[in-house]
Order: sequence, then structure tokens, then C-alpha cells
Amino acid sequence: MPGISVLARPWVRGRFRAHRRGNAYFGVYASYADARADIPASLPADYDTDAAAGLYEDRLTTIETSDYPALFWLRQLIDAGERRIVDLGGHVGLSYYAFNRFIAYPADLRWQVHDVPAVMRRGAALATERDSARQLEFVDLAAVDGCDVLMAKGALQYLEYSLSDLLKRQQVLPRHLLVNLTPLHPTRASFTLQNIGVAVCPYRIGSLAEFVPEIEALGYRLIAHWEHSERRVEIPFHPEHSVQSYHGFCFALADPS
Repeated sequence: MPGISVLARPWVRGRFRAHRRGNAYFGVYASYADARADIPASLPADYDTDAAAGLYEDRLTTIETSDYPALFWLRQLIDAGERRIVDLGGHVGLSYYAFNRFIAYPADLRWQVHDVPAVMRRGAALATERDSARQLEFVDLAAVDGCDVLMAKGALQYLEYSLSDLLKRQQVLPRHLLVNLTPLHPTRASFTLQNIGVAVCPYRIGSLAEFVPEIEALGYRLIAHWEHSERRVEIPFHPEHSVQSYHGFCFALADPS
């Protein structure tokens, strides 16, 4: 009921601000900038912190159920001869280390991670200890241009720009796109706020009805699409904007010449 929602909203926002474990969501916004402007002052407004850089290192040697579609398609692409992987939002190289248990990386493989500076600094330091093959690099966003595989695994929702906007800026498009764990609403695109415990970040929710056509319009062919029905985004007071599943895709450039 509208009256109850008005009374409950400050209490729910207070709980959101105090959240410290797992993920919590609040608000619906028209743009990244609008969402960022409404972030409470009690926590950092992005992942660019030492605390965020230290998250998830237990995943260096483990595969989650949601990883398997990306692992499957990446192995196919490497077996087909692709060698330069740009891992957008790849944290400290989590997938590089974890996937190596299931994929024999060729000697000439280059795995390039782009993330926020604090996370990349932690990743570079960790690589001096763990990456004996010296195939892992931490790079700026320019590395996307002309790469063999652009992988975004649970990353697109945190970016100020969309995937199609990023691709339009490239001189040479990536030959393949591998997208996983991306929240998409059937029809509505919006932003919300996500509290991950150590930071509050603007969180992009794309429109499934728009996502695939936008990528295909750039010359890509959809190879595979899968859903993660166990992943949801529940936004208090906004069930019409909530997301009931996350999505993954593999695209190939129709004419890579």
C-alpha cells in the first residue's frame, strides 16, 4: 500500500546503509549518475578500495556453478586458436587461476585483466607469487581493441558505460564476446544501488529485449544464450524493476576480417 511504503522507506534505506554481508539493493534510477548521487556517505562509492581488492580470493581455486557455461565456451574458443583474452572486471585474475584447473593454457596465451586500480594492484602483486607461467597481465581499457575474446563475467552491471558503447569505441572489434552473470530485465532498463558490504555501487540492469539486438547490430552473431535462474535482484518497493534471473551469452563476430 502506498501509505505503508512511504512510512517504511526510511527504515528500509537505513537497513540498506547498515548492510555489511552479501548483497542488498535499494532504489531505481534513470542513469548511473543519478544512482551514484544517491549513495549514502557511510561507505565508498565504488570497488576501488583495498577492502574490495581483498574480496573473493577464496575463488582462486574454486569453480562456482554459475562459472561452468563461461568455462565451457572459453575452452572451445581457446581450442579453436584464440589466444588474447581480455577479462573485463576480472578482479585479481580469479577466472584465470580457477579455470586453469580445467583448461590447459597454451604457452602463447595472454590473459589480460582490466579492473579498478586498487584491484589491479592487488592482482599484480598476487601474480608475482602465483602466476609462474607469466601469462596474466593487468591492463588499461585500450586492450579491448582487437582482442580475440572479450569476457565480462559479472562485470557489466558495475560499468558506467554499456557493452555496446564500449564496442563502438573500438577500432577493431573483439572476435568473440563471452558474457556471464549479467542481470537483465525482460523489458525495462534501469539502475539501482547495490551494497556489497565494503562499498555501495551503482548497479546497471539492462533490458534483455534490447541487449541482443544492440550487439547484433554491431556485426555479431549470437552463438549461445543461457540463464541463471538462481540469481535475482529484489529491489524493495519496485517489484516491476526487480530481476528474476541473470543471463550469459557467447557471440562471434560475423565477419572478423
